[in-house]
Amino acid sequence: MEALRATDPEIYGLVRREERYQRDSVRLIPSENYVSQAVLDASGSVLQNKYSEGYAGRRYYEGQRYIDKIESLVCARACALFSAEHANVQPYSGSPANLAVYCALLQPGETIMGMALPHGGHLTHGWDVSASGRFWHPVRYGVTRETGRIDMDQVREIARQQRPRIIVAGATAYPRQFDFSAFGEIAREVGAYFLADISHIAGLVVAEAHPSPLPHADVVMTTTHKTLRGPRGAILLCRETLAESIDKAVFPGLQGGPHNQTTAAIGVALREAATPEFHAYGRQIVSNARALAEELLARGFDLVSGGTDNHLILIDLTGKGVIGKKASKALDRAGIVCNYNTVPFDPRKPFSPSGIRLGTPSVTSRGMREPEMRRIAAWIDEVVAHVDDQEVHKRIAGEVREMCRAFPAPGLGREGDPVV
Repeated sequence: MEALRATDPEIYGLVRREERYQRDSVRLIPSENYVSQAVLDASGSVLQNKYSEGYAGRRYYEGQRYIDKIESLVCARACALFSAEHANVQPYSGSPANLAVYCALLQPGETIMGMALPHGGHLTHGWDVSASGRFWHPVRYGVTRETGRIDMDQVREIARQQRPRIIVAGATAYPRQFDFSAFGEIAREVGAYFLADISHIAGLVVAEAHPSPLPHADVVMTTTHKTLRGPRGAILLCRETLAESIDKAVFPGLQGGPHNQTTAAIGVALREAATPEFHAYGRQIVSNARALAEELLARGFDLVSGGTDNHLILIDLTGKGVIGKKASKALDRAGIVCNYNTVPFDPRKPFSPSGIRLGTPSVTSRGMREPEMRRIAAWIDEVVAHVDDQEVHKRIAGEVREMCRAFPAPGLGREGDPVV
């Protein structure tokens, strides 16, 4: 990055500091990952210079001969990887992608049924502060207090009573697998569309470490970062019968020109995801999450639903006598990066909840396996037990850095690169 260093030393220095932070810490935020150098290269390419309103073969600008080929190639790769009939790779991120689905399939005021945010759902699945909860009528399902899991009989009962126009299956903090087949059956029974939001688990679906929703859903949305290890973008997959409606909702309904550099980087990530190495990676994510969960359980932590089936672990720290926000800040000082998070039926407010959320995509990208997960659990246990002892945090941060040096992170610079 010599050009950046010469042109803007201040931004250069901050980027290098962030790079060092990512290199020297154990990153356990489930929605984060490391992309390859090839993905970074495509993201920072001359495609940044292009403006390309429209779709391949139907642009509003000339000079699109190569852009059209890139976008068509990426759509074909998405369809092949997920066994989909149609793909739209233009959405800027997951939130507008979900909004595009609602705009395509629903009239204002019709009913969206999604997982409640405090139980692990996403803002865009019909929560009040989101456009999805303001322009459409939201109804919600959640998990049971006894199991921390979705009860599909309850989902069916709510759907029969409320008759939603669309049912959304997907989450941002749910550590178990979704029964997409059952969701599809319920949607068909009540005459609803079925949207599967697999933003968190797309890489696991590709690796066959989580069932695919494609045979059951009318539309599937996924972001392209998280477990898929691509740039920050999104893909919509749908049946051919819905393709025109979905495409029109994305452009011109919600967006102008696509971000061509992101489209190309998505294509690179999809090519990487089609390899046997990625298949093994996706399965290792789940193995690592289970190993981390088992060690935390053995150390007396209360895990929502009692464990995990995927990449994510949700911990209720009430029994440890520590609030989630305080624990997450202490862990960050110790080089272990997670986020504070509400837990189902949380008596505390969202900005200072009872829990923390952990995930294994990033550490798995570095090549860490079960022994490292057990070591990480021991550090978490020690930090939570000494949540106010910054000397303990400092010591553990040094130990974390030493372990991280043995597991180079994809796409990051050399350890000796200058930081100004």
